[in-house]
Amino acid sequence: MRLAFRSLIVLAACLFSLPVFAATPAPLPVPVPPMSPIGAKSYVLMDYRTGQILAEKDPDERRAPASTTKLMTAYVVFQDLKAGRIKLDTKFHVSDKAWRQGGSRMFLNPGSSVTVNDLLQGLLIPSGNDAAVALAQGVAGTTGAFVSLMNAYAKQLGLTDTHYSDVNGLPKPDLYTSAMDLAKLSRAIIAQFPEYYHYFAEKSFTWNNIKQYNYNKLLWRDPSVDGLKTGYTSEAGYILASSAERNGTRLIAVVMGVNLPKASSEQNYINLARVSEALLNYGFRFFATHKLYSAGQALNTVRVWGGAHEHVKLGLAQDLYVTVPSGQYHNLKAVMSLDPSLQAPVAQGQTVGDVKVTLAGKTVTQVPLVALEADPRGNLWQRVRDVVLKWFAHK
Repeated sequence: MRLAFRSLIVLAACLFSLPVFAATPAPLPVPVPPMSPIGAKSYVLMDYRTGQILAEKDPDERRAPASTTKLMTAYVVFQDLKAGRIKLDTKFHVSDKAWRQGGSRMFLNPGSSVTVNDLLQGLLIPSGNDAAVALAQGVAGTTGAFVSLMNAYAKQLGLTDTHYSDVNGLPKPDLYTSAMDLAKLSRAIIAQFPEYYHYFAEKSFTWNNIKQYNYNKLLWRDPSVDGLKTGYTSEAGYILASSAERNGTRLIAVVMGVNLPKASSEQNYINLARVSEALLNYGFRFFATHKLYSAGQALNTVRVWGGAHEHVKLGLAQDLYVTVPSGQYHNLKAVMSLDPSLQAPVAQGQTVGDVKVTLAGKTVTQVPLVALEADPRGNLWQRVRDVVLKWFAHK
């Protein structure tokens, strides 16, 4: 269906229904049960494309982030790579401070020079605290300056329950984040740096003849999983920010403070993977993401009064996706509202209304409707003619 104004003087209509799916028989909707307890003190399940939260428990509770801190460490490095300030083959010096880091390590040699590419692998696969310090010093000169960058980017991303005081997640005062903020950060990494996202899916890394394996055991359990990062300290407990894509739907799951029985470190990370897997499976079973309209797709036209062109095409500035319970796609309704008295000049990209998508009477999303083309002011004859036509239309 393609809807358009066909009269120059009809002004009353300003709401239009839009088609959102093909006319095929609708399957029965799948009831969505609540998420079963999974033994995490807080968690978030987010749809990547829409940012919609599908399940949550204490999502804004501030907790120690442990090595998920390195997600932001990587984010800062990715920003410098994308800006061209450094390259993957840029070499950073390994200081004594980096070499002396405790906990998980890449096993760097003091005084050596190591490429950014190798340091990123050492940061994200074996979760090297020494790699985190080497990267921070190489990018910002000091770890303190790098931490300032981390907090600045956290503010830009709207991570209101996050503050960093080191680059690797070792326990320190005033170091905290939340499940919601970790989900937002994970989403930003996937969206902004697809060219570097592959680091999170790598299962092993060898340095100094020492082969180490990724702590994210979901990479072995589920082929749809391709990231992101684990964390553990006695204060924080076990944490995993993970992401998976199945049938065009990508989900992000964050579990924090996971309660695990006493077992070996390897077994605990396997158990952590199972907890996160349960959350992901719930999301993929009961929800699906659908693309309704493409950016730049002409959805309608609108009469422009006093313009050089009588009509302009309308559409969206970005692709429109929605996440809904499985089987409910055919029950979506989309309504476009716009100003029937739109006056020239109209700029390309100017907001002229909105598109609201609802399901069972509840708003799923509402996005701006924009002009896909410009319409400058018309000549004197066009403007005078439209004044007369508009006057009769209001009679």
